[in-house]
Amino acid sequence: MGVKAKKRDLKLNHEVEEEETGKNALPNTGGKAKEHIEQLQRLQTKDPEFFEFLKEHDKELLEFNDEDIDEDADDDVEDADGDVEDADLHENYKSNKPVVSEKEETPSKKSITTEMVDSWCHSIEENGKLVALRSLLKAFRTACHYGDDNGDDISTKFSTMSSTVFNKIMLFVLSKMDGILRKFLKLPSTGGKKEMIQELMTTKKWKSFNHVVKSYLGNALHILNQMTDTEMISFTLRRLKYSSIFLVAFPSLKRKYIKVALHFWGTGGGALPVTSFLFLRDLCVRLGSDCLDECYKGMYKAYVLNCQFVNATKLQHIQFLGNCVIELFRVDLSVAYQHAFLFIRQLAMILREALNTRTKEAFRKVYEWKYINCLELWTGAVCAYGSEVDLKPLAYPLAQIISGVARLVPTARYFPLRLRCIKMLNRIAASIGTFIPVSMLLLDMLEMKELNRPPTGGIGKAVDLLTILKVSKPTLKTRAFQEACVFSVIEELAVHLSQWSYSVSFFELSFIPVVRLRSFSKSTKVQRFQKEIKQLIRQVEANAEFTNERRNSVSFLPNDPVVSSFLEDEKKLGASPLSQYVSTLRQRARQRTDSLSESSVLYGEHSSVFGKSGSDSEDEDTEGRKGTSAFSSTWLPGSNSKEKHPEEKKSKKKKRKMEQQDKAAPRDEDVVEDLVLSSDEDDEPLSDTSAESDGNEDVEPIRKQTKKPKARSRGSKKKNCSPANKAKKRKTSR
Repeated sequence: MGVKAKKRDLKLNHEVEEEETGKNALPNTGGKAKEHIEQLQRLQTKDPEFFEFLKEHDKELLEFNDEDIDEDADDDVEDADGDVEDADLHENYKSNKPVVSEKEETPSKKSITTEMVDSWCHSIEENGKLVALRSLLKAFRTACHYGDDNGDDISTKFSTMSSTVFNKIMLFVLSKMDGILRKFLKLPSTGGKKEMIQELMTTKKWKSFNHVVKSYLGNALHILNQMTDTEMISFTLRRLKYSSIFLVAFPSLKRKYIKVALHFWGTGGGALPVTSFLFLRDLCVRLGSDCLDECYKGMYKAYVLNCQFVNATKLQHIQFLGNCVIELFRVDLSVAYQHAFLFIRQLAMILREALNTRTKEAFRKVYEWKYINCLELWTGAVCAYGSEVDLKPLAYPLAQIISGVARLVPTARYFPLRLRCIKMLNRIAASIGTFIPVSMLLLDMLEMKELNRPPTGGIGKAVDLLTILKVSKPTLKTRAFQEACVFSVIEELAVHLSQWSYSVSFFELSFIPVVRLRSFSKSTKVQRFQKEIKQLIRQVEANAEFTNERRNSVSFLPNDPVVSSFLEDEKKLGASPLSQYVSTLRQRARQRTDSLSESSVLYGEHSSVFGKSGSDSEDEDTEGRKGTSAFSSTWLPGSNSKEKHPEEKKSKKKKRKMEQQDKAAPRDEDVVEDLVLSSDEDDEPLSDTSAESDGNEDVEPIRKQTKKPKARSRGSKKKNCSPANKAKKRKTSR
């Protein structure tokens, strides 16, 4: 009983000292520890039997020294904002862990060497030392904050490092830290849902490790904001994607990560937009409703900001962004329907205002690239999930809005916009299998006088109808514009009729279009148009004979469900005359589009399409090689991060020029709310003085600005010289 009483008194004394050290300031912990060590030494001399008893049954009271106090007090890792929590400090004080080396425990700052990093990595991987993990994370924090204004913070233990050490720390932490943290927390090596982290947050183990996880994620977020190289950012995001499940415990960090990833997705170059999207998608899959709303709104807002201007170079980039938004809807279609309904309703309200007020300002809000690209986005969403119960109800209101936009200003100058609307309607009709009256919109275009009279403006430049919404008055009179419009009308009308070329009622459906096409072929004086129209009429009549032959042999009524199976086998083979004719028209249109494209495209055709064969997880070896190449430079965060490459400087200058053009209309934070009109168009877009549509305006004005000053300078010299010469002649004559 005497031994137990002594042990109880010693523990009580120890606990009292722990409470005092927890309450007092950090510099006093060393003196308390020395007093306790001296007390243990006196115990060994006074009562050796009790000391031996403690060695066998309670080693925790004896394995206590001043170095442990200094290490644990210093190794209490700061959170993302650099704050030290008192509760974690008290917990670390109680946990007496072995020390890696005596050099690491010196309180003075020192530079990090390669040997130190190697020893930490070896201790973590081989022995699972927590002290080594904390030292490595402190070095990682120093690397991420290297060169910051608060670099002299006394809470940081290390001060300087070389670029080699920086690269080694970054590669090891980003590549291995997710597996290390999961091993310490006894989690599965990969994957997981938010419920797993929510259960972990109720355990004691999480209370002692949460600051470690938060330090890793917070410091990685800090260096993401410092990086400028796209390969380094892509590698960092790829590795952080595996640890995104831990963001469940840190809502503030989660919002910051979403904001950074959205920025890289909308403005990044190379493979960075794809990597950023995969990070966001993985975050939505694992966290579910906790971040779906924020990601849907943020991606739609970023899409709207990126589609204010359209040209041949930017067209596929906008298509890529739209495909990313549509792909993210797949995560939860019920939540996607709620957002899609609100945004489509917003577009309908803008169109209703234009129809009611009939003012130029109201028309401008509809006839701009932001509005049209939003219609393209929701058309793609309905076409992708038209068979799903969640998004199929959106097809009808969306088709009504698109039809209203096409008829809003029925003039020849807006033929490109109307053709885009007709393309969207054809896509919706094909995806949901519902008839949409598109032929009337196309046939009304053929009856306008601009396409029925010979061109008086010459041949003109080739017109790319995909990159413009409106054409100028001189362009209306050119031969190139008339050909582009008539060929596009023929193509879209053939596509519309081919969708129903296997229907029992094809003869009745095609009767009125054939009559109006014959009227146009008689009235037009352009032989090229007559030839194309007559060829389309022949194909429609041949298709009518094709369906009538099969229809004469059937015995079911029009309201019989068997009607849906009429010519089903021929439809799978594409055997109708109109289907074969449409394939040739599309090849010709593709050749015409390729001949018009003069500039290279940022994103390839296949990069904007998401296939099912691709897996989210990547090979570790390939990632290691990518990471080594990404961090093999001499880059260090801080002052060096502000130095841009020459190519980045050039791109920033171009962006500044583009921003100066629409400087009169500053961007609101809530762009999604009201789709504020950009000021890139003229003040009176519906007047006769407006020039080419937006698509060409954002490319050609820069070239014109560089050429015009030269011409003016030459002209000004001539004007300045001629009056002087005249004055000299007058003086001589006098």
